[in-house]
Amino acid sequence: MASQLLLLSLLCTLFVHQSHAACAEVASDTEAVAGKGFKLGCVSCKLRSEVESTAIIEWYFKPKGEADFFPIYTYGSGIATIEHEDFIDRVDWNGSKTSNDIQDGSIYVLNITFNDTGTFRCYFNRILIYPNHEYSTLVSKLVHLTVVAKATRGTASIVSEVMMYVTIIGLQVWLLIEMIYCYKKISAAGEEALREAA
Repeated sequence: MASQLLLLSLLCTLFVHQSHAACAEVASDTEAVAGKGFKLGCVSCKLRSEVESTAIIEWYFKPKGEADFFPIYTYGSGIATIEHEDFIDRVDWNGSKTSNDIQDGSIYVLNITFNDTGTFRCYFNRILIYPNHEYSTLVSKLVHLTVVAKATRGTASIVSEVMMYVTIIGLQVWLLIEMIYCYKKISAAGEEALREAA
């Protein structure tokens, strides 16, 4: 039995060392506050994690009311290029940093303004490297950004906070009832013991 557990432990350790971090495609937030920084999320998980790949990330922006996108930022092989003057000194890379096999292509925009309201598009230009050939894929993600003067709280946030307070008050009332019940039981047992001793 001990040898089986040791073998299982070794196999699990080997698997953990060989596996890659999990990837989850989470949608970006879509409401930014003017004057603050904002993370534009863009994640594209690779379906075959065992296949080596490289990726170049391109970000485009279309202001609200405009018809066309224009390039604002490119990142690949650890090199970032700001493509548009409106975003100079305002964009930082916030995605995968330790590998050219990029799955998180997020950027962080500093000092958001109302002019940033519009649609951002993120392109993953990924090249999958097989032993005999390379395969190119293109994945596109959209983020529809609204800029507001101050942060608003969503309905879910308000409801969850109310439920938290209701739960805390309910648990305190239940604890008080339990304490009174226990006190009465102990008191009754004490009186019974005194009567028997007399």
